[in-house]
Amino acid sequence: MSWRIGLLVTGALVAVQVGVLYLLGQPAICACGYVKVWEGVVASIGNSQHITDWYTFSHIIHGLVFYAALTLFFPRLPVMWRLIVAVGLEVSWEIIENTPMVIQHYRNQALAQGYVGDSILNSVSDTLAMVGGFLLAWRLPVVASVLLVVVFELFVGYSIRDGLLLNIVNLAYPFEFIARWQMGA
Repeated sequence: MSWRIGLLVTGALVAVQVGVLYLLGQPAICACGYVKVWEGVVASIGNSQHITDWYTFSHIIHGLVFYAALTLFFPRLPVMWRLIVAVGLEVSWEIIENTPMVIQHYRNQALAQGYVGDSILNSVSDTLAMVGGFLLAWRLPVVASVLLVVVFELFVGYSIRDGLLLNIVNLAYPFEFIARWQMGA
């Protein structure tokens, strides 16, 4: 498959993401009416509404991990096909993450009590961040990719007391001691 066709397929997947999020009632941009490149306040109405935020690092990690897993399990699959699968996985997550059930589940967590889901702009930006992580992993040595994952998780964990690993744990089973730590207690 040529890169041109692969990019058309990934673009179609992102178009499906936009359409489904629109049907789920997610706003195109922040309800505040403007677009910011970076939203650095986790407990704000702008979190998950603008182009990037603290959780962008998690989506870059998704790309690094998807590349590693797809390369490990499907080593003969061409890189373009691996990218398409990774985009399909990320688009699927972005849609699931913005369903009423998952939004409500997140609202029960310490750092996401006012969470309303992602704006369509933020969701598409998250998918593009995953693509960036995937492309980094494709070009970087394995050790550099692993270091990026560790550095991003530690940096975000230190900065906002959250990150991809904590999100996964809290999504599976919210522990009270984690919630207390995240609230600063």
